[in-house]
Amino acid sequence: MKATISWWDLTRSDQTIDSLRVYLRDEGVDPWTEIHGMRLKFWISDRQTNRWGAVMLWDSTTDLTAPMPPNRATELIGYPPTVRMMTDVEAIVEGIHSGQLIERGLAFEPIGKSS
Repeated sequence: MKATISWWDLTRSDQTIDSLRVYLRDEGVDPWTEIHGMRLKFWISDRQTNRWGAVMLWDSTTDLTAPMPPNRATELIGYPPTVRMMTDVEAIVEGIHSGQLIERGLAFEPIGKSS
């Protein structure tokens, strides 16, 4: 299994964590649901450091040179990720939970409820 991490410092961008949440809610998530070999993608943010990014987990046999959805985050932010890396996944485990990933994240909470 492989992991890719993309992490932007938004300091030089006109985009904010809030504007990127709107992008996710309106158009950013759905194109990734049809990607073969991608196990999971989650988007991350840190208001204290003004950073935004995504982490993806891939099957080891996935052709990562295959076409992917357009990288609208880079287009919106205005420059490539500050950090982009691919790593091997040494171990993965799931804890005890409700059985389904039903929580979709802050981008899908009603406006004003997200932290």
